[in-house]
Amino acid sequence: MPRVLQIINRLNLGGPTFIAGYLSAYLGEGYETMLVAGMKDDSEESSEYIVRDMGIEPVFIDNMRREINFKDDRAAYKQIDRIIKEFKPDIVQTHAAKAGTLGRLAAINNNVPVVLHTFHGHVFEGYFSPLKTRIFLEIERYLAKRSSGIIAISNEQKKDLSGKFKIDKAERTFVMPLGIDLERFTVRQAEKREHFRKTYNIDDETIAIGIIGRLVPIKNHQLFINSFAEVIKRTNKKVHAFIIGDGEIRAEVEQMTAAAGIKYNTPEKKEDGALLTFTSWIKDVDVPVAGLDIIALTSINEGTPVSLIEAQAAGKAIVSTEVGGIRDIVIENKTALLSKLNEPEMLLTNMLEVIENEILRNELSQNGPSFALSKFGYMRMVNDHKELYKRLLKS
Repeated sequence: MPRVLQIINRLNLGGPTFIAGYLSAYLGEGYETMLVAGMKDDSEESSEYIVRDMGIEPVFIDNMRREINFKDDRAAYKQIDRIIKEFKPDIVQTHAAKAGTLGRLAAINNNVPVVLHTFHGHVFEGYFSPLKTRIFLEIERYLAKRSSGIIAISNEQKKDLSGKFKIDKAERTFVMPLGIDLERFTVRQAEKREHFRKTYNIDDETIAIGIIGRLVPIKNHQLFINSFAEVIKRTNKKVHAFIIGDGEIRAEVEQMTAAAGIKYNTPEKKEDGALLTFTSWIKDVDVPVAGLDIIALTSINEGTPVSLIEAQAAGKAIVSTEVGGIRDIVIENKTALLSKLNEPEMLLTNMLEVIENEILRNELSQNGPSFALSKFGYMRMVNDHKELYKRLLKS
């Protein structure tokens, strides 16, 4: 019976937690699994409940944290090394950069037969200085050469990893599209919509547009805020924006909103005439998704953003920048309107068009569910991984 060890940076809300969780919970009786996780940042909401709901009891590495700290990283490596020696996995799969570095080093040094790393995004654009980026690229290339292969979660990401950044050869870069449980985004939609709108005191005629995710620089909330400020000036429709999530730049994003002249509400304060609401984290994200009409994404870089997959499953129109693997998870002009990152006017045009044109908005909404449910089911992803595991174990 093969033993599979999944190692993830931290259990914060997002796609990596779901992937590591599904691969720990649903490989089936022919596998023994363990999930190891580092510690989340204080600014992040824990997603530990997600894996526990799958019946998984994760093992935590106290010293594995997001920041680079050689003392903590060394201690975390020793903990992972000890777990590998005790668990004796046949396969180690790591998720995200810190777990990928420490986990693969420990697995390689313990001669684990199959060592894989999943890139959920990458830090080679928009995160660090050119010098740091070059260092991280060299580390990733070194680890890839000593591993069994790397996993991309979209075809576009594979092109980046194997072509643009030359992390590993194309034949050793395996594409495994994200798979998640989307059923909760398809049921009781009217009930959830009513609940969300009552909670935030907006009527059914108001067109609600939201952005969902961590409040961190890479998500580029400035573009969303600037675009919405222009929407307010140019449309006669009743509109309200929602920023759903929280994070390290929450205060900065609030300042951006005030500077753009938009009145806003937060969980701590309410303002008369507010047209934008900061909700902070919402655990049952299917509720706000049901309550929104349009879901936006303005990121500088992305892997496979879960929020857009969930939006399509729930039948919501999408307006997004075209970055990373986004083109692989939506159908342009069928479920989403896309714009280049350096074309903020096009994003604004798309946002206004979806707000003003009810027929277009409904068409984008109606095309999403069948596409998302057929392509992004979690058991498809699990079975794809099982086939890869079998192939690599044989070789």
